[in-house]
Amino acid sequence: MKIMDYLSEEWVIPDLQGMDKPSILKELSSVLVKPCQVNSVEELLQVLLDREKLGSTGIGEGIAIPHGRLKKLKKFFISFGRSLKGVDFDSIDRKTSQLFFLVMAPENSAVDNLKLLSRIVTLLKEPSFKKRLMEAPSRKELFQIISEEDEEY
Repeated sequence: MKIMDYLSEEWVIPDLQGMDKPSILKELSSVLVKPCQVNSVEELLQVLLDREKLGSTGIGEGIAIPHGRLKKLKKFFISFGRSLKGVDFDSIDRKTSQLFFLVMAPENSAVDNLKLLSRIVTLLKEPSFKKRLMEAPSRKELFQIISEEDEEY
């Protein structure tokens, strides 16, 4: 599974403004309201917050991969955001998160959902990839870096 099959350049947010988990989730969700064909950002936000109650999606080392499932979806949708200052996301290592891949999945997609989340984690294990994401000056370059890395692996 390729990340680029589900990520669009306009769903990349180079400088997230949120200062806490709910505001970051709202920002990342806001770009997916139309593609996910939901009525409001709150609809996506509730799914994500419900998932967070099961355990934080802040996986440590500055990374969070919030995700949730929606009945009406036929395919995956991914947004990406970067917080230059870092946000407390209840991460495993107690450090702030700066890189966020938000994944909205179809409800009956458990296997593919795990494959996609695993792929994102694999890419983010590469220190040079994370460094390039943190240093990219624009949305276009962030999108390009993700695209190149996604092709390579």
